[in-house]
Parts: sequence; structure tokens; C-alpha cells
Amino acid sequence: MTKQIEIFTDGAAKGNPGNGGYGAILRFGGKEKELSQGFRKTTNNRMELLAVVVALESLKTNQYPVVVYSDSKYVVDAVTQNWVLGWVKKNFKGKKNKDLWLRYLAVAKNFQIQFVWVKGHNNHPENERCDRLAVAAAESNQLLIDEEYERIEQEGDQELFD
Repeated sequence: MTKQIEIFTDGAAKGNPGNGGYGAILRFGGKEKELSQGFRKTTNNRMELLAVVVALESLKTNQYPVVVYSDSKYVVDAVTQNWVLGWVKKNFKGKKNKDLWLRYLAVAKNFQIQFVWVKGHNNHPENERCDRLAVAAAESNQLLIDEEYERIEQEGDQELFD
């Protein structure tokens, strides 16, 4: 059996927009690492995508295939059905979260990635853990600023986000 890196992710937002957070679990060779962070104003889809981006950016090797488990149809379908590549060709015209998608594309090119959609809130142990991490991060008193979201919102371009 080929060794692989497993990444489990989830995002949360209290309100949409509102306080949000992401949670991720990275697993390789019997070891696990948890990642999470909260933001004072963001959206659920941004947190779902940011969880994947941050997890991939934290990997120290691209020697092994990566399997990403996510309950976000937005993220999984955008990648597996190549929607994001079409969005790039159209410079994300009318699409949301360009900043995060560009970060995803920049890091993803370094890995062999397979996406697996899991049904959220369906007793999937790692998905449930990621959900708890994301919610706790969103509810923490150490919230960061989602600078790109707030900048665009301030400029009146909320349609660029969800």
C-alpha cells in the first residue's frame, strides 16, 4: 500500500458573514497534527477553502500523494469538476473568493491531490473533529482579520464573496 498524507477539513461561520473559523487534521504515518484559526468577519465557504489551503501550505514534503476529505461541495466540486480552471480563464469574473482560489492553485500544483467529499454532520469522526475545531476557533477571543474579505466588503464589492 502506498503511503499517503490525509487531510481532513471543515469551515464554520457564525452568521454568513460573521465570526468564522477553520479546522484541519493532517495525518501521516500514524501521526496527526491539528490546525485551526478564527476570523472576526468572513463566510463559511471562505473558511472551507482556507482550511484546505492552510493544510496544504503546512506540508513539508510533496513526496506522497495527498487525499483531502471535505464536506464542502463548493470546494470539492470546484476542484474535481475543474470549475476553478474555467474561473481562472475568465479571471474569476462573477466568482467569489478569488484570493483564496489563487492561493489554492499556487500550492496545489506542488502535490498529487485527490479530493473526497464526505457528508457533514454524519458521524464521520475526523469531520466532526474538524467541525469542533472550526467552531471553537470562530468562537475564540483570538480572531484574526480576513483582510481581503473586509477590504472588498468595505469597497462595496460583497458579491465577490458568498
